[in-house]
Amino acid sequence: MPAWQEARFAAKKSLQANPAAALMSDLDVVMLNPGLARLEERLSGAVRLHRLWQAPDPASLLAQLAPRLRAIVATSHSHPIDDAMMARLPKLEIIASFGVGYDHINAKAAAARGIVVTHTPGVLDDDVADIAMALTLNAVRRLPQAEAYLRAGEWRQAPFALTASLRGRRMGILGLGRIGKAVAARAQAFGLALAYHGRSAQKDCALTYYPTLLGLAEACDILVVAAPGGAGTRHIVNGEVLDALGAQGVLINVSRGSLVDEAALIEALKTGRILAAGLDVFENEPNVPEALLALDNAVLLPHVGSASHATRAAMADLVVDNLLGWLDGRKLKTPVPETPWPR
Repeated sequence: MPAWQEARFAAKKSLQANPAAALMSDLDVVMLNPGLARLEERLSGAVRLHRLWQAPDPASLLAQLAPRLRAIVATSHSHPIDDAMMARLPKLEIIASFGVGYDHINAKAAAARGIVVTHTPGVLDDDVADIAMALTLNAVRRLPQAEAYLRAGEWRQAPFALTASLRGRRMGILGLGRIGKAVAARAQAFGLALAYHGRSAQKDCALTYYPTLLGLAEACDILVVAAPGGAGTRHIVNGEVLDALGAQGVLINVSRGSLVDEAALIEALKTGRILAAGLDVFENEPNVPEALLALDNAVLLPHVGSASHATRAAMADLVVDNLLGWLDGRKLKTPVPETPWPR
């Protein structure tokens, strides 16, 4: 019997023996990093919640809890969950992650050990897509610079300089998943031509598909990055791709900072090999390179794509629903693809 089937069988057997056990207040769950108050409040009302970041010795706390710890809640990518960590937690059944991306979790290793991994897709698509379009407008029309110009009193001396336009542009989307499709819907309303690149062409999709990212970059002058992070996509947007985007090109990243070679991007912006960039994510968050901060043609946001009250509350609820749903034997709402549990 595969490990995942054994774990699910054991969970169901435990539930049948004591249906209330899954929600008893003495069930131990570890939260690795600070999270939304709503998330902590819901969890602390249902389980015994251990806040790892508050422990004087986090490693000792994990070792102490290891014989009975069944669940981890991950709210930040700053605390990787690798196979070695899972090996030290023999009773671990589920890792519930706050966010769509889960490249901080070794999901394949988790599946091999019979550990489920969940994330929070769907509920944040609209907010992130809105930010992608806001970054596009701000980068092309230089709106932050125009506001700074006004606030500095310079408009009284002369009008703000003319800018580039969205007219006649073509947007390429790297990763046409839920967020990519939401970006495409908004871009169509702005009259932009659209194309995309992903692992394969999607059935019933009217947008032009390019089998290579380089081909997509050559065909468009706005490139929106909306693909997953991880080793397979690290620095996929490199100097060659930026050169293909061209001198009027604009790079928008609302996905993961790891997808973009930050050093190559800085050089391309400095030398005018591309026109501008709009970034909500960075390689080493929250640390943004000084060289990038100094550039006038980069619009930079502190990873706020999903940072609205409504969306973060929905994400928190989905984390809790997945976690408690697993522990009391209900079906998972949003397991990651590597998790082979019934859906």
